[in-house]
Amino acid sequence: MPLQDHPLRYPLVNELHARPFPTLNSPCSVAFLALKSDGPDAARDREAERAHLIDLLDRHGAPHPQPGATHWSGEIGRHMLKWESHTEFVTYTVFTNSILPRAFDPAEFDVFPPNWLAQAPGKRITSVLLRVEPSAGEATVQRQIEDWFVGESLAISHAIERDAIIAGDFRIDPAGHLRFSVFTNEGIGTRRIGRVVQRLCEIETYRAMSMLGLARVRELDPEMVRLDAELTRLIGAMRDGATRSEETLRSLLSVSAEVEDMAAKAAYRLAATKAYEAILRERVAMLREERFHGRQTFVEFMMRRYDPAMRTVRASEARMAAMSPRAIRAGELLRTRVDVERSAQNQALLESMDRRADAQLRLQQTVEGLSVVAISYYAVSLVGYLSYPLADATHLSKGMLLAMITPFVVLAVWWVIRSIRKKLH
Repeated sequence: MPLQDHPLRYPLVNELHARPFPTLNSPCSVAFLALKSDGPDAARDREAERAHLIDLLDRHGAPHPQPGATHWSGEIGRHMLKWESHTEFVTYTVFTNSILPRAFDPAEFDVFPPNWLAQAPGKRITSVLLRVEPSAGEATVQRQIEDWFVGESLAISHAIERDAIIAGDFRIDPAGHLRFSVFTNEGIGTRRIGRVVQRLCEIETYRAMSMLGLARVRELDPEMVRLDAELTRLIGAMRDGATRSEETLRSLLSVSAEVEDMAAKAAYRLAATKAYEAILRERVAMLREERFHGRQTFVEFMMRRYDPAMRTVRASEARMAAMSPRAIRAGELLRTRVDVERSAQNQALLESMDRRADAQLRLQQTVEGLSVVAISYYAVSLVGYLSYPLADATHLSKGMLLAMITPFVVLAVWWVIRSIRKKLH
């Protein structure tokens, strides 16, 4: 019998080849758009995204993607479209085998119709205009980038063994797009141009997605400050004994619940930020940069502008992670204190019960003594009536006869009551 393949063997192998790099010539222009759902983290309507793509394809009479597809590429008019669905966002990349005389002309983005953009199932997380053209020499390139980009934030370098010069300032232009430029040298392959272009688009996309983590921790910072101050106050109250332990414990449990809720709501975004940061650094390293005329490289730009933001995210995450164990430890200490106080109360209660039991015992013994007297009184009266005939026979008075009988009656009653108490015990 032939070997049986695992049902996922072919899909998993095909996934390795699912998103090929584009093949591009120089010159060309690229319009890139990334959309993210504006709902909660990871909440997406993939069917709406697919319908949005099909609407664009139908406008150009292009074929539809396969059901459940996460990527598609094909011609739409005189352009080439590449669509990709990622974990949190969807991207549209349009390649045009020509460039306009005006660099970064907003008309390049007109390939996306305004009414189609208005119906997008999400919000723009980033959009890029990318211009690829042959290099006319480093002096000419330097003049062009000074005209196109803001020098203070410009990142420019030789890339991939000096086959290309890449530049960008990571600023949003008046039309709402970021700008990148690629100057190619002779002999560079079409696939290599495609890899450089895709990596620049990925760098911007993952930079934007990872910066969402910074926005999230800034939103949470006032809440963390409030909870941290409240936790410090409660720990001080524990030390000073300013409030009852039960009240402090209830407040501490409330703070712990708020901390855990805040951490749970932020966990997805913070984890995603770590993943996007790692991908971004990997994409920048793949450019294999070399310095261009003493200008800062993309790596240096990330180190100066991007790394502080990521350090802020990591510091806030560490602060949030430390608050939960701190609250737990304080709760455990307070529970121990409450248990000790309750043990002392229980001990005092038991001592009080012992004292009451001892008093009840003494009272019971007193009552038993009185009972002997009372029972003896009635017993002597009964026995006296029975012994009156003996008084005449013995020539004794009734008083003398009762006096002689009384000690024996009292002893008998006492002995009977004592016997009954022994049997009960």
